[in-house]
Amino acid sequence: MIKAIMILATITLIPALELRASIPWGIFRPEIREALSWPVVALVCIVTNIILGWVVFLVMGPVFTFIRRWAWFDRKIWPILEKTQHKIHPYVEKYGEIGVAVFIGIPLPGSGVYTGAFGSYLLGLDRRKFAIANVIGVLIAAVAVTALCLAILHGAVGDDSLWAKLFIKKQH
Repeated sequence: MIKAIMILATITLIPALELRASIPWGIFRPEIREALSWPVVALVCIVTNIILGWVVFLVMGPVFTFIRRWAWFDRKIWPILEKTQHKIHPYVEKYGEIGVAVFIGIPLPGSGVYTGAFGSYLLGLDRRKFAIANVIGVLIAAVAVTALCLAILHGAVGDDSLWAKLFIKKQH
């Protein structure tokens, strides 16, 4: 059980994967499914993802203070940060923390708690608003991914689907 939880938490911590990958892994992999029920899988991934977003947001201040000492930061890193800021800025301006929550929650490439935390920090969203947005966004993503996985697991999506081929081992 502990091993299964550690595997799920580790997958959730990987940038670009987060719970969008760890929930399917936990629901479809037989060794995880035998150790943990799907609600426990979802809960482990949700809690890990929420904590991850908060840690990334809080670490941004000290990180920027430290790395702004180097000139290469402005040439190499700052353009990436500006791109992230540009990507999330319309959501923050128009919708505040709800916009950030949607950005975190909608499973699109480049979205999630890492970019949500980076963008929120760069745009000056306060801690409380980010905390709310982070929780709501992670819950949106978790509900969407879990519902899709359960639909696949219970046959609502055909055996020929990409998800089924990737995660479900055929029993012969």
